[in-house]
Order: sequence, then C-alpha cells, then structure tokens
Amino acid sequence: MTTTVAQHTPAPPTDANSSDAASTPAAKAPPERQNLLGMSREQMEAFFLSIGEKKFRAAQLMKWIHQEGSDDFAAMTNLSKALREKLARLAEIRGPGVVYEGTSSDGTRKWVLEVEDGSYVETVLIPAENGKRRTLCVSSQVGCSLDCSFCSTGKQGFQRNLTAAEIIGQVWVAQRSVGPRRDTANRPVTNVVMMGMGEPLLNFDNVVPAMKLMLDDNGYGLSKRRVTLSTSGVVPMIDKLGDEMDVSLAISLHASTDELRNELVPINRKYNIRALLDACHRYLSKCPDNRQVTIEYTLIKDVNDQQEHAEQLAALLKELPCKINLIPFNPFPNSGYEKPSRNQVMRFQQWLYDLGYNATVRTTRGEDIDAACGQLVGRVKDRTKRSARYIQSVQLDAD
Repeated sequence: MTTTVAQHTPAPPTDANSSDAASTPAAKAPPERQNLLGMSREQMEAFFLSIGEKKFRAAQLMKWIHQEGSDDFAAMTNLSKALREKLARLAEIRGPGVVYEGTSSDGTRKWVLEVEDGSYVETVLIPAENGKRRTLCVSSQVGCSLDCSFCSTGKQGFQRNLTAAEIIGQVWVAQRSVGPRRDTANRPVTNVVMMGMGEPLLNFDNVVPAMKLMLDDNGYGLSKRRVTLSTSGVVPMIDKLGDEMDVSLAISLHASTDELRNELVPINRKYNIRALLDACHRYLSKCPDNRQVTIEYTLIKDVNDQQEHAEQLAALLKELPCKINLIPFNPFPNSGYEKPSRNQVMRFQQWLYDLGYNATVRTTRGEDIDAACGQLVGRVKDRTKRSARYIQSVQLDAD
C-alpha cells in the first residue's frame, strides 16, 4: 500500500486587537471570484453572457476544466489573452483540497477531500478489467442523514449536503490524479456510482446538476448507463429523478420483508418495499431503452443470508427487470453484525441462480485503506448526535 498525504498551509491568523490592525484602515475586500467548477453548460453560458462574452466560450472552458483538468486560465490557449485576464479577475476553478490519497494493494485508490467548511468527504476509484474499467464512488453528503444499521458511514452522523461543485469536484480530483482525458477510449474515469457518503436523493438539487455534467459531452462525456445513482428508497425523489434524467438506478434493498428492512434500513418505515418497487417500475417506464434496476443486497450472517431469504427475494422481484448485486457485510466495531462465510455467500448466489436470477458478488476492495463498501466516514460535525452515541457504545464495549 502506498499513501500520499497533502500538507496544507493555513492562512496566517489575524489579530483584531494588535496595534497594526488598530492603526491600519480596514481595506475594502475584493469582490469574491465565482467558482466555475460546478456550473452546468447553461449556467456557464449565462456566466459568459453576463461578462459580455459569447456563450460558445462556455464549451471551450468546460473542456479545459473537466477534460484537461485545468484550473489555470493562463494555460487555456484557445482563449484570447484579454479573456484569460478577465476570467482571472472575475472567476476561479476551485476544487476540494486533497488531505489524503492512498492506494490499496489491490489498486483501489481513496481520497479524503476537504470541502468548503473544513469537513472531509471520501471518494474511491476502483479499477477492474485490467485497468480498462475505472469506477469512481462519489459522495453526496457530509456524513449521512440516514442510519442504516449495517453501515459505518451512517454512524458518523450528518452535517450537510454537498454543493454541485463539491460533488463534481470529486470526479475532477480523481481524473486529474490519473491524467487528462486524451481520447474517449482511454478515460481516467469510465464509470461513476453515487454510492459514497450520503443519500443522493436527499440532495437532489445538487446531485442532478453534477450528474448532468458527468454526461455532458463538454464535461466528462459518460454514457447514462455508466452513471449510477444508488438510493435507500426515497420514493418521491425516484419519481422526480425519472422526470429529469435516466441514469442507471440502484436500490439498496438488503431485505425481502418490511419487518427486516425496517430494522436494517429505517427509511423503509416511511416508504415500504411495495412503494419502493412501484417507484422502480415507474422509473423504468420513463427510460427510452430496455433497462434494469440493480438491487443491492448486503449479506449479513444469520440475518438475511439463508435459503428462505433467497426464496423471498426471488418472489419479491419476479415482476421487476433487475439484476442482483450481493455485497458481503464489511464489519466495523459495535455493529452487532458479522460477515457470512465465503461458502455461505456462494450458496446464496447459487440459490438465486437456481431461481432464475443473475446475481453477482461484489468483490471487497480497498479494505487496507478503509475504502470498502459502507466504510467511508470522513470528518463530520454531527447534527444528529449519532456519532456521539456510536462512540459511547464503542467505549462501553472496550470497557
């Protein structure tokens, strides 16, 4: 495993009571420069019109930002010198700060990123198919507002939603680290999954514009089949998403009965399994092509990994075009759950095969850098006090 830790130099402290401060007239603060990183094509065109420029400049600038990974206006040689100087005065391209970058023994890379208020979020790049496929797992919130019982991220509590710039900034940082996109056949990031910290559909107004940038030909140019949004089941927002775009949809199901899912995924108490599956049908009906929903099912020893659970799951999903992704539980302190044996995972997969389902097992990646599914934690100023309760439970267990 190799790691790189970025060292930040903090701004020098100011002392309002010092003699220099008292004797020096307060300088007028320069106007704040506008961050262009999270702007959609329409927003970028409106920005250029607002500064007296032609809107076709938006496409040029977006390619520099998202395809070349540039944050230096002076380097944008197909823009006039006068325009580059104007942009340097009025705008900036500011991504999240890299606090930590680590590479796992299996090639998985994780970044801990510092966002605007000093909080940390985490994003993970997972290579596959001999490096031809590189999937980036992107966070949507600082912490998570839900409290799924088997997820370490949820135990950290919740602070706030990420902005569109902070969401797309994770893709921007990862792509810059791997290298600029020189051709569509060799993309630094080939797939994006909104499966990191947070519930994406509870940050709809920032997640959707960021995903549109991922799809835009002047942005990252990804296929809508290669951008996946994973939700725990915010039913009204699934319907709203279907009205806006048709990216791939994944459902964090994890149980085949409401009784068990209420325990594992508390949002089920508001939107039960039937309501969730009905929303999936409505979403697929809006897609212009044949599409399947990915059903994510975390296997937990003696909780949802028995043959009866496989049979219940198969019966539940019989009308839904779907594929099933089995995820062996990743243990963390005081979860109260255990990881099933590899043999049990294989048995569960075989039961689903025998019942006519395409079920794959997600390989655990990046465990040595805490990058495995459900283990992204960041640094959260917890609004819910959930992290304090979790820390207390860990301490009691240690005693």
